Amino acid sequence: MNIVKQILASKGNQIWTIGPAATVLDALKLMAEKKIGALVVVENEQVVGIMSERDYARKVVLEGKSSKDTPVCEIMTERVIGVNPDTTVQACMALMTEMHIRHLPVMENNRLVGVISIGDVVKSIMAEQEYLIDHLENYILGR
Repeated sequence: MNIVKQILASKGNQIWTIGPAATVLDALKLMAEKKIGALVVVENEQVVGIMSERDYARKVVLEGKSSKDTPVCEIMTERVIGVNPDTTVQACMALMTEMHIRHLPVMENNRLVGVISIGDVVKSIMAEQEYLIDHLENYILGR
């Protein structure tokens, strides 16, 4: 069974963060540049929130706010749901499905060590299933 640590080892643990006082426009520019869907909001080396494309769509666009005048802290999700490196991929999938979230910060000893997305989780589950199928086929065929 795969764990988060394995996902981070294969994809890398590059973390893109932004401060709560930064503008939403700055956050969107960084997300576009890095081709990511969310940024962890950090202040004084502590995770204080997460800002996703969904937060932008629902809390800026739909409310008619200005991206260049609105600080990230006004639209970020403050209740951050995260996991640790030893969390199973299946537990991540269940958590993301239940909580309707697409990104999970990875915390170890109260320190941000990575971020995984629903795409990372799905890719890991598919690879694990493919591996299992290959081994079952080999067993059945006596290889």
